[in-house]
Amino acid sequence: MQNQLFEVALGIAEPWYVNGVDFDAAEKTLTIGVDFVAGTRFPAAGVAGVHPVHDTQIKRLRHLNFFQHECFLEVRTPRVKLPDGRVVQVEPEWFGKLAGFTLLFEALVLAMARQMTFAAVAKLVGLSWHRVHAICSRYVDLALAEADLSTVTAVAIDETSCRRGHNYLTIAADMDERKVVFVTEGIRSRPA
Repeated sequence: MQNQLFEVALGIAEPWYVNGVDFDAAEKTLTIGVDFVAGTRFPAAGVAGVHPVHDTQIKRLRHLNFFQHECFLEVRTPRVKLPDGRVVQVEPEWFGKLAGFTLLFEALVLAMARQMTFAAVAKLVGLSWHRVHAICSRYVDLALAEADLSTVTAVAIDETSCRRGHNYLTIAADMDERKVVFVTEGIRSRPA
């Protein structure tokens, strides 16, 4: 019954299921074990069909907190053997883009980072500034790779200081859509 409750709360569906829950009050952590049904065949990105499991690896992912306790998923993740003999990792859709986090945890970090500094986010979620920066950078890179700037006809460029001292940003914005399309550190040139 307890495992089914966590399956529903996590949004985990077949072939995935919760196979155990470990609550450590002293460490203030909740660890949820996730497995898949034996005999399941999985699709692989870019390859037609479903493929047999070759072997598995346990991956530990940080998930959203369970009340005030850090929550981790320990997922038995399959690698499948493709018809051409290659072996590739299968990752459920709820895995994040950066190793070690669920998609929901990354979404929380991104939402917080829109409103506060990386240092403040890091403190609230219990990560280092560098890990918060890595999550945000990964999604910025993905968004930039998918951005279609072919319709931009007018650009505004501004060079501004971002904190005390001589730390500058150069910002490019689409004038028609009134949105930022590019930001880089530094300044083109300094006045004489």
